Amino acid sequence: MVGKKSGKALLREEGLERTDNNMELTSWPAIAAINQKNYYTEYLKRDDQILAYRLQQEENRNRMTKQARDRDRALAQGRPMGPDGDVEMDEEQDEVQDEVSKGTKTIVIHIGSQNLRIGLASDALPKTVPMVIAKRSQKSESEEPDGEPKPKRVKLADGGDPEPEKQFGEEFASRFAAMSNELKIRMRMNKRRVLPQSRDMVLSYNKRNPPETISEHNDPLRIDWTEIPTNPKQAPEYITGKKALRIPDKSTPRYKLYWPIRHGWVNELDYQSKNFVWHDIALIIRDAITEHLGLNLKPRREWAQYACVFVIPDLYDRKYVTSLLAMGLTDFGFGRVCFFQESLAASFGAGFSTACIVDIGAQKTSICCVEEGMCIESSRVNLKMGGHDVTETFVKMLLYNHFPYADINLKRRYDFLLAEELKQKHCTMNESDITVQLFDFHLRAAGQDTRKYTFKAYDEVILAPLGLFKPPIFDDEHKLDGRRRLIDRSYDIYEGAANDPTSTAQAEILTQIAPHLAVPTKPDTNGTTTTNGNGTTTNTTTTTAETNGYPDNPAKARPQSQSFARIKDSNSTPRSTPAGSPSRDLESTPQPSGTPAVEKPASDSEGEEEPLSIERRDDILAVHPLPTSILTSISHASRTSSQKIRDFLGGIMLVGGSSLIPGLPAYLEESLQAIRPGYAKDILIGRPPRELDAQVVAWKGGSVFGRMGKTNDSWVGGLEYERLGERVLGYKCMWAW
Repeated sequence: MVGKKSGKALLREEGLERTDNNMELTSWPAIAAINQKNYYTEYLKRDDQILAYRLQQEENRNRMTKQARDRDRALAQGRPMGPDGDVEMDEEQDEVQDEVSKGTKTIVIHIGSQNLRIGLASDALPKTVPMVIAKRSQKSESEEPDGEPKPKRVKLADGGDPEPEKQFGEEFASRFAAMSNELKIRMRMNKRRVLPQSRDMVLSYNKRNPPETISEHNDPLRIDWTEIPTNPKQAPEYITGKKALRIPDKSTPRYKLYWPIRHGWVNELDYQSKNFVWHDIALIIRDAITEHLGLNLKPRREWAQYACVFVIPDLYDRKYVTSLLAMGLTDFGFGRVCFFQESLAASFGAGFSTACIVDIGAQKTSICCVEEGMCIESSRVNLKMGGHDVTETFVKMLLYNHFPYADINLKRRYDFLLAEELKQKHCTMNESDITVQLFDFHLRAAGQDTRKYTFKAYDEVILAPLGLFKPPIFDDEHKLDGRRRLIDRSYDIYEGAANDPTSTAQAEILTQIAPHLAVPTKPDTNGTTTTNGNGTTTNTTTTTAETNGYPDNPAKARPQSQSFARIKDSNSTPRSTPAGSPSRDLESTPQPSGTPAVEKPASDSEGEEEPLSIERRDDILAVHPLPTSILTSISHASRTSSQKIRDFLGGIMLVGGSSLIPGLPAYLEESLQAIRPGYAKDILIGRPPRELDAQVVAWKGGSVFGRMGKTNDSWVGGLEYERLGERVLGYKCMWAW
């Protein structure tokens, strides 16, 4: 039997006995915990604690100090006082101030998918440079293995070419015929004469009309092609701008064309590295500054004397903007850089304070409502269609009707320029001009005699631009290829979520295009939006499937009357899915003129979750009819205010090169009135005032912004960028970065 042990023995055996001498573990004083209910900090809550604001205040103080010293010096020298109480300064100081106010030291750059607009802020108009670079290669773009004729044509089993009516497939033929029949019905309703057998007249003429050959010395408008030295060592490594488009396709050595910007995005399809993309963009801009602006800035200190204004899209990629910032301050060495959004720049250039800007470019169309000098974020829409789609569709329609130049290939440089010329000359949306007409053009190719073609056309001239209203006629097969292959989206460094700018109007359009990709959202008080367990967006009032006329599985329904959207699956395999027509709140029934219906946006930017996740936004091709996209943008900008709806509908302004199609404003106005008859009297579509070219109005607004001088607080300097990096944009941008 074991005896009973004392308490000290148990503590000693169990190792619990205290052996220290009651000394503290450290001599540092103990700090009491913070009372979580009552604590306060001033960190980054005052302007003098933020570097960007502090530098700006120091610059203002230095300027005021300099002005006071100059005034005292002038008074001491006995100079007279001016009528406003200021001392008259000398000519040298006036010249320095004029350089800032007149913008002679400010370069304005507007990068587009097809053209670059660049110029000094003091210039009346910018220089237009094709946004293309030709680089030495083994083969040109038309000689590569995949250099198939563009637009793509169907081949027979034996490799031959089918009849023109069948070379683009049955789907295109049926849509072309449907659009032609709808046009005839519309013209008859408008009491316009429709000649019978008009298409037969076109076909019979085009089939039997050979070209006429003109020798080169008899051609007064012959083209001066870019001469390439035959010695490869003397040939340049790259050529930019218009000279690149004038390089013969079969030059020695060969050159291949690269377009760094594609559909408003950075071109990730034709490049193998993102560094090459930004390098090509920098080369194009540098050559444009040197050749077209006449600024030969070789020493780096000379670049620091100039400031730069970049005009960027409304719905931009953050990495695109930050890369331009690094390019301007680091690669070029500009003294300061600022950014300006396209729609706001267009309103500046036109002098409008409230407007709905519709910018129809070459490969993208952007829509945004501007109010009191600010872009309404929830109204921004970016569509991946534009004038290039009209050009390609116009060529397909001409070939369908036995175009005499059947070998046209838009991958050849002279054919691409020819197609653009034909579109600009002949495409129209005036129904009064639709009749069988005789046209002619001259085909000029390097090393060949000029050929003069004559052809007839009927309704192709209006049906091609009508694709902006009926996008299914466009070829959208490869527009999403390569997206996010080189450049990933921007993510928040703290939460890890994608932080590229979003828009509820854009999200609603993408949800209409691909309703089965919508993410669950919180139902609002009116029960407008709910989701089921499968993640398909439904509507308690009118479901998306019911509105679009599709069954529950939209991938199984392919009605030809609806548009088709390109969806990129998780395994990067593109497929087709129907893009629904606009929801019923945009197709309101006729209302009495005194009580127009006011719609509620599907969601707004205050506390509501968007119907489509940001991560899936890049997987859906944003191609949607232009009128309904405009109404969607306005509905999200107005926030159920009837007066704002009238203001925006009465201030729709068309800008961009593709908006110059004759008759487009009137046709768009009529389409909007048909969709919204309650606001028919308020809808008004105009062009920029003062006879300003619609192609350069956004650049013009950027030049106005660059000359604002003291009132412009958006400039980012080299010191700020060196200390803060891209974080400085959060303090400098005019919008919520």
